[in-house]
Amino acid sequence: MTPKETHIAIVGGGTAGWLAALMLQKASQGANGPRISVIESPNIPTVGVGEGSTSVFRQVLLDLGIDEMAFLRETGATLKFGIRHAGWRKDGKDYFGPIDDPNVMGPVPAGLPANWLHHAQIAGGRNVADLHLFTRLMRGNRSAFAQKGGRLLALSAYHHAYHFDQARLGRFLASKAKGIRHIKTEVEALDRDTNSGRITALRCTDELRIPVDLVVDCTGFRRAIISQMGSTWVSYADMLPLNKAMPFWLDHDPQADIAPYTLAQAMGAGWMWGIPVQDRMGCGYVFSDAYLTPETAQAEIEAKLRRPIDVRRVIDINPGRLRHAWIGNCVALGLAQSFLEPLEATSIHGTLVQLLLLLRHQPRQLAEGVSPGAIRDFNETVARQVDDFAQFINLHYAGGRTDTDFWREVTQNGIAPAQRDRIAQWHNRAISRADFTPLPRGLPHVEEQLYTPVLDGLGLLPKGPSKAALGTAQNRKLARTAIAGLDAEFSAAARVALRHRDFLRQAI
Repeated sequence: MTPKETHIAIVGGGTAGWLAALMLQKASQGANGPRISVIESPNIPTVGVGEGSTSVFRQVLLDLGIDEMAFLRETGATLKFGIRHAGWRKDGKDYFGPIDDPNVMGPVPAGLPANWLHHAQIAGGRNVADLHLFTRLMRGNRSAFAQKGGRLLALSAYHHAYHFDQARLGRFLASKAKGIRHIKTEVEALDRDTNSGRITALRCTDELRIPVDLVVDCTGFRRAIISQMGSTWVSYADMLPLNKAMPFWLDHDPQADIAPYTLAQAMGAGWMWGIPVQDRMGCGYVFSDAYLTPETAQAEIEAKLRRPIDVRRVIDINPGRLRHAWIGNCVALGLAQSFLEPLEATSIHGTLVQLLLLLRHQPRQLAEGVSPGAIRDFNETVARQVDDFAQFINLHYAGGRTDTDFWREVTQNGIAPAQRDRIAQWHNRAISRADFTPLPRGLPHVEEQLYTPVLDGLGLLPKGPSKAALGTAQNRKLARTAIAGLDAEFSAAARVALRHRDFLRQAI
């Protein structure tokens, strides 16, 4: 007997929608999977001023069988190795937050923590970021590839990340969605079962009625479907006070290299992002309107850049998340599920990890319905994931600046109590993986490998606990030997790495 056909409808295209479609489709192969549709409004404009990913995005692209060079060529994307944080410290110094992890380059000696090489750097009074290959590539505006015999060769096994224009990425992903129905219409109402509350069909403005078994809400800030399912909002305004974003574009200097990092420049009442794509720089000022009007924010930007800017619009930010991302047969992903400051590329990363959590179930099983316990577990895990992201972003403000009203307030009252407690704890005991609760199945999450460069960059990790974590003189000697080997290896790799702009010319 042929099983009943089931239908998963993804409402909203864009990055989240098309990634959901492609990942659900791949997981359905050979499993008598459901029909998948993307329902996209033809009337929703995109701001599109640059976005960054984490390395998980590259892993997903490769898993989907997408050619990396075709992706770079068709989207105008660039490579990203981390973030350059400018002006976040009270002394005004910059620091890098690389996304590679040198601690995984070899076996960890028995009895030592997983982040032992980071501790060796701290104990020796050296910057944690200096240990990383990606820091060398960022400082030299290099790529992750060398050229040999006319071929591009990867310099390491580390996954890098990307910068891209969201609108171009959405179109590129849509072009790869073979066998996925693309419906351009506007959903205006839901048909719901009177007993269970489950959505049975989507009613559209053109009188189209689309029967559904599972709806994935990727409608961004509108939250067009999940908002009708009784969702409530958990606000992070107490620890993430920036509530306005002012995006704009800048032209590249044609004579300069293209930086392989996101610039996060601290400003008077927030910070400004700089995300280089191939043909221009996507920028924006995220600020608190308790301290600046849009007019004074624009004036501050122009004074900083010494040039006028063309503001695309001013966006309201309400940082937070849904209390329940999955209600009935509706799951919210992407900006429909949560939004934080655009720092540390949490949005796309969170979407991908949530999709991987969702795909612990076969797509057909998702469409036919999973147990209330499975939905509860998903909601609790997603809530903790976003809560942890918010805490991590809050940590970035702990550098002690007091030179403006905004920075005085955030330094004195804006660091979350839980983060203050952890910082105090790490002044007496070395930071370790045991301080963080992992996600199920070892899915990537914000843990000590990301915290340590930020804490060290802000000057918040003293030498003593790291010396104690290393223990014996023999362990310290092992660490010095390992670091010397990595230094030689990474220095050699950086010397032969193609400059970022030269690599992009060859890739496209």
